[in-house]
Amino acid sequence: MRQAKIFYDNIFCGILTETNDGTFTFQYDEYYINRYPHQFITFTMPVRKKEYKDKRLFAFFEGLIPEGWLLDIASKNWKINRNDRMGLLLACCQNCIGAVSVQPIPEQNE
Repeated sequence: MRQAKIFYDNIFCGILTETNDGTFTFQYDEYYINRYPHQFITFTMPVRKKEYKDKRLFAFFEGLIPEGWLLDIASKNWKINRNDRMGLLLACCQNCIGAVSVQPIPEQNE
């Protein structure tokens, strides 16, 4: 399982998770829901208590991943398969242009 803290304008807003079976979830933080109920990260994911769940990485997060020659450089430098979308997001999107940033949560050994 891989996870990332998602920030909107440097404010922690939720957790993005890729489970071991390849399912993706995004859950807004309860404090964020109460404090910023109208400050969503994207129109397709309005602030709500129920988690978002999909078999693919959400389109909004896909859009943060570099493309073209920049993707080639990132993939080669970090030795990440171009199809490992969560791996690329975690490696490349800590300082994105725009309001949203991604901070990897280190995996805990069980």
